[in-house]
Amino acid sequence: MIDTHPLLFDLPLAPKTPLPDGFRYQPELIDAAEERDLVASFQGLPFKAYEHLGYSGNRRIAGFGWRQDEGGRMVETGEPIPDLLLPLLDKVAAFTGLARDSFRHALVSEYSPGAGIGWHRDRPPAVAIAGVSLLSPCHFRLRRKARDRWDRASIIAAPRSAYLMAGPARSDWQHSIPALEALRYSVTFRTVRR
Repeated sequence: MIDTHPLLFDLPLAPKTPLPDGFRYQPELIDAAEERDLVASFQGLPFKAYEHLGYSGNRRIAGFGWRQDEGGRMVETGEPIPDLLLPLLDKVAAFTGLARDSFRHALVSEYSPGAGIGWHRDRPPAVAIAGVSLLSPCHFRLRRKARDRWDRASIIAAPRSAYLMAGPARSDWQHSIPALEALRYSVTFRTVRR
């Protein structure tokens, strides 16, 4: 029997379905040389295993800037957004139309083959979330509950592409990424409300 299901890498690198209000996508935010240099610079970051409320995720992260304390309040950490991320942040700010200094948190995530991220919605202190996908494409899925069913949308986020989740896309929709076939990094920048 021949498997006729497309592999992730065979899928078109463009929106598959209408995306929610507040979701924007831009391919090729950076070029291949910028991506290579950025990923090489990640090797010096203080990655640690992802853990939240006793749950360990199948990825490593390095976070900078503001974070949420146990009470859900946003507090500034001792680790500012590092210089190596500032040129990328400038491009993200231009893409989103938001001021560079409105982004108070940065997270670099390393997804090994087989890693993904389950359905979730970022907590309210995150007002807008902008992400950049590096090295490998991913199937970025979105869903929201609509009475007795789920509305769904998805996009294949190409390497070097960027997305923005703001407004209803951030507040009303959950998102997830299924298990990846190859190493992938993402850099997310968040605007936060104290």
